[in-house]
Amino acid sequence: MKSYWMWLKSTKEIDLNHPYMVLFRREFELNESVVEAKCDISADSKYKLYVNGQFVEFGPSKGDGEIWYYDTVDLKGYLKPGKNVIAVQVLRFPNDPFGGNQSTIVTAWPGLYFKSLLKTELCELDLSADEQWKCLWYRQCSVVGGTEGFEPLHFFERVRSDSSISNWNHLEYNDEFWEQAWRYPDKKIRYNVAPGNLVPRSIPMMFQRPVQFKDVIQSKGIISKEQWKHWVLTQHEIVIPAESEAVVELDIQEEMVAYLSLKTSGGKGSCIEILQSEAYVQNAREYDSSGAVHSVKKDRLDYMNGHLEGFKDVVWPSGLEETYEPFWFRTFRFVQLNIKTADEPLVLHHINALETGYPLEVKTHVEVSDPTLKGIWDLSERTLRRCMLETYVDCPFYEQLQYIMDTRAQILYTYAVSADDRLARKAIDDFTRGQRYDGLLNSAYPNTKPNVIPGFSLFYIFIIHDHMMYFADKELIKDVLPSVGKVLRFFEKHRLENGLIGKTGSIQNEEKLWSFIDWCPQWMTGVPSAVKKGPLTIENLLVLEALKKASECARFVDKNELALEYEVFAESLAHAIRHLCMDQNGLLKDGPDAEAYSQHVQVFGVITHVLSHEEGRKNLLATFEQPERFAQCTVSWQYYLYRALELSDLYEKTEECYNIWRRMIANHMTTSAEAEAFSRSECHAWGALALYELPSVTLGVRPAAPGYGKVKVCPKPGYLSWAKGEIITPKGKVKVQWEKTESGFTCEVSADPEIEIIK
Repeated sequence: MKSYWMWLKSTKEIDLNHPYMVLFRREFELNESVVEAKCDISADSKYKLYVNGQFVEFGPSKGDGEIWYYDTVDLKGYLKPGKNVIAVQVLRFPNDPFGGNQSTIVTAWPGLYFKSLLKTELCELDLSADEQWKCLWYRQCSVVGGTEGFEPLHFFERVRSDSSISNWNHLEYNDEFWEQAWRYPDKKIRYNVAPGNLVPRSIPMMFQRPVQFKDVIQSKGIISKEQWKHWVLTQHEIVIPAESEAVVELDIQEEMVAYLSLKTSGGKGSCIEILQSEAYVQNAREYDSSGAVHSVKKDRLDYMNGHLEGFKDVVWPSGLEETYEPFWFRTFRFVQLNIKTADEPLVLHHINALETGYPLEVKTHVEVSDPTLKGIWDLSERTLRRCMLETYVDCPFYEQLQYIMDTRAQILYTYAVSADDRLARKAIDDFTRGQRYDGLLNSAYPNTKPNVIPGFSLFYIFIIHDHMMYFADKELIKDVLPSVGKVLRFFEKHRLENGLIGKTGSIQNEEKLWSFIDWCPQWMTGVPSAVKKGPLTIENLLVLEALKKASECARFVDKNELALEYEVFAESLAHAIRHLCMDQNGLLKDGPDAEAYSQHVQVFGVITHVLSHEEGRKNLLATFEQPERFAQCTVSWQYYLYRALELSDLYEKTEECYNIWRRMIANHMTTSAEAEAFSRSECHAWGALALYELPSVTLGVRPAAPGYGKVKVCPKPGYLSWAKGEIITPKGKVKVQWEKTESGFTCEVSADPEIEIIK
């Protein structure tokens, strides 16, 4: 089998313990019309593809040591008669997981994979990896982390540009001093493991859409705010005089994931710092329950009492006309340019942004009587979009890690608005390959480091059940059911003589495993204080719910004995929870030996039916009436709180719960915060709840049988007086319109012919 992998042969001077860039070029002539010009491309670790200086694609999507993805890209629209050049920039992360990007797994074989047979009207031109490609170690660019300590991203840049490298991806560039690429010998790359085990990309390519900065917040130095604003809005050049300083803070007016591009000329010896930030933070600090320091956040536009914090790229221009583009896309609402010139003036031609992300197509539309929910919907949709990249991500700004708990919510929201399961299927595949020897899954995967939260493995089972209900893919369920069993077996092994699941982890950094539940201010690193005294009731309730969902999945693929085993286990566990974790007043405690209470255990007491309808209703009301007594569900647990309110006929309480997002909007946020208290991330898609709530509950459209074999339409009006909309499902669209009237409740439902409605 021929190898289509190539690399730089001379690497003696490169520090392989740090990320580094390698540039590739292939020039060729076209003398007749092109009939077909597709290429298969991949890289370890990431590539950025250009044709004739124009950015084409970024990839590959994230794999691991077992599977590696390649992309098929159509180059035809980028080629022209005469001379052409294909240019590829490859970022190689080191083997040391602490020196690279945490969600990008590397193999022992750095390289660029390129396979292409270009067909013209008269002949074929082989552009595949060989010695006609040229390459160069991009030593002018250093790749660094954004912060010291915990640094999952590690893709920020320090670039000292010079004339030998400027515009390297353009036709006019002279690469005569570059070395010939070295193609790996045919048997060097093993084809049963990554990166040789190449499979086609399983998700669409990320979209690209030009966007423009819209405002200037403030500026300092020799250039006025008005001059800066004119530059931003008109793209006319602006000149920073020699021996001067200028600072400007640009606003794109929403949280954005985009490739940045800054075109300059002149200014040799200048330094440009490009800071990306999500928000203005106050000039103060506060401490959470674990003692960690956080920036105080209030009005995200309050530059008078605050400042921008974030990550920065630094570039030193060569003096030629050139465009600086960071390799990886960036996340920002604001960008600060901090410029210092030396002996010659610096010309800024323009700053551009190219928005990117998973091509989510929202097909569900809802209108309701509460006008504030329109803003919450828009904020939620934007949040979900920003957290859908090559994988689902917890946050695009700080980590870009695919966590199971976060992803469960994001997948449900995606189904509700688009009925698209392609990214969800990749997530299921990723998580399944991330299973450990003990049955637990890595809580975030792909991941170069172990990252284990026991309860998150139970959310994996929820994800599998959700997919069954929406898409009824029996082959998928059969494939993953063994992994589901291994997860449940882990918890079964931790079962105590009294029937409860024993303690599986603790507060972060105290034991091997971290029993994170929610970012409650009262809980140290997100773990109920009851963990100090033994088992956690909430973990037991999560296991109980997982057993029930696993049983339904097993019966769906005719594994009835396995389903019965899970049902017996569930019944026994429910009895133990009621007997050992309930106090004399009928409240569920955070642990059998702890006099501590939370909204979370009452919520899952309702969801699992450990609590009767009357008990659940009483307990939930108590959590609202005595918030100081019960640790409250934060943003990440609102989906489950809403489910409990729905089951307890308390759905009108959601009017109060939506205040979380109303406060975000009042503080000029454009995406949902990770949590209200000590909010680090400004964009966490577990907070995009409205995307599920309005179509699935307010309008009431949900699957009543696997694969939407039947559709249940059962609206929950709550506090609203009317609602209407069109909801997409895997089987087609459902239209619902209801209204509260003086004489009662009217509801009209219509659907595509293939959909069987149950009211």
